[in-house]
Amino acid sequence: MTHNPLSGVRGLLFDLDGTIYVGKQALPGVIEAVEKLRSKSIPMRFTTNTTTLSLKSLEVKLKNIGLSVDPAEIFGTIRATIEYLRSIGSPTCHLLLTDDPKRDFAEFTESESPEVLLIGDIGKHWNYEIMNDLFRMVMNGAEMVALQKGRYWRTEEGLFVDVGAFVAGLEYVTGKTATVVGKPSKSFFELALADLGLPASQVAMVGDDIINDVGGAQAVGMKGTLVRTGKYRQDDPGRTGVAPDLIIDSVANLPELVSHSD
Repeated sequence: MTHNPLSGVRGLLFDLDGTIYVGKQALPGVIEAVEKLRSKSIPMRFTTNTTTLSLKSLEVKLKNIGLSVDPAEIFGTIRATIEYLRSIGSPTCHLLLTDDPKRDFAEFTESESPEVLLIGDIGKHWNYEIMNDLFRMVMNGAEMVALQKGRYWRTEEGLFVDVGAFVAGLEYVTGKTATVVGKPSKSFFELALADLGLPASQVAMVGDDIINDVGGAQAVGMKGTLVRTGKYRQDDPGRTGVAPDLIIDSVANLPELVSHSD
């Protein structure tokens, strides 16, 4: 019998963009697969590095693609970042975010001379003037906190450069290192596991990003499952040095690999 790397898995963490959906469309068979897993009483969380949508907007998007999700099951970088900022004393912040996700950070005082420069994604609004303003804030003492440091992502129009390029640029010119809250940071996965209530050895992360999803999960002792959807490229393992525990075509293949949660 073929060995199943997911035997013993009792809970799942899913990536969203590129794994559950691309753009405004759910990937084929994914919604049905999630419902089958729910029927097996498999606890799950939906993890995302998305910083362009508020928690409420993300919940609405999932509903619109046909995925029934309890808001408590969504564990994204925005939620993790709010917890991080509270843990360091709720500092004054400069919020580099679009208007929608800014709403989630209403409890924090905004400042142009901040203690923390919070870096999310502002899409097509990035420019030299903004980068120079951020550079000056860091040089004046602001701590850089990046909601995520992704390299690229995929939409219906193809691959796009992600916010990680700008974070890396600021690190280069300032000589300082950003605190990264989202995937693949160890703290993100530890918080998600605590929220799920299971040990790492009993949880599998499923995603299309071999570094952020698979590598990050494996670093805390979880199983890392790579899907051949979204940003997946055939040379990902060789190019990155990350060896997934399992590679499958899609989330649609999962129900036959994960047993009932005891």
